[in-house]
Amino acid sequence: MVRLALEGLGARYGKRSIISDATTPWIEGGSLTALVGANAAGKSTLFRRIAGQMGGSGSVRLSGADQNDLRYMPQDTAMTAALTVYESVILALKQGASGWRLSAQELASVDHVLHRFGIAHLATRQLPELSGGQRQSVSIAQTLVTRPKIVLMDEPTSALDLYRQFEILEALRRYAVDTGAVVVLALHDLNQVMRSCATTIALAQGRIVAAGDTLEVLTPDLIRQLYGIDSRVERCSRGSPMMIVDGPSSSAHAAGHC
Repeated sequence: MVRLALEGLGARYGKRSIISDATTPWIEGGSLTALVGANAAGKSTLFRRIAGQMGGSGSVRLSGADQNDLRYMPQDTAMTAALTVYESVILALKQGASGWRLSAQELASVDHVLHRFGIAHLATRQLPELSGGQRQSVSIAQTLVTRPKIVLMDEPTSALDLYRQFEILEALRRYAVDTGAVVVLALHDLNQVMRSCATTIALAQGRIVAAGDTLEVLTPDLIRQLYGIDSRVERCSRGSPMMIVDGPSSSAHAAGHC
């Protein structure tokens, strides 16, 4: 079983602390985990620290995987190279490989990931020709073509329309189920989180303030703490949980957060 845990993780930019004592219980693979928090809470920095792109205190514990099994997709991915979508996914597959000859299995992996994320029809398109949402879908395919066991994605649905958001989150959920991977997504839409993510990590001012079952973490008190708004969770007609935002909380107004 693949698992991930953080122990006292810290990260700094110069003298300024961005992440402090970030600790989680074991995060189990096989389902989606959300990372939530307000803008500038430190989500991207936490991802970079977990991915080993910056140093700091504490440790990242992995079970059933190692650092070579980890892939991180940042929020902003430059796609200016004169490559087709198909070529770009091949490049991601062969990154670090000693040769460029492709086996039948590797070609099948590229075809599979393009179909899984609904972009097979874009295979021959040049990257600079794509829309923002299409580029985001290609980035996801590039990240997952090697079937990593630990996946970190920073706002993977931010450039997608509502239908594509649903499609991509469902495809990511199936990937986690099929591979047993730990898949952690930084998301802003809390209704997406409640619908798609079994586990949630809440980050506020560089500290993890809650981690666990999504519906146990996303309480009205925590939402008020993270975002300064009053909210409630209700069940829609199909029984799925849905967050209703009532408006800025009076305490947030008093503190000058809204």
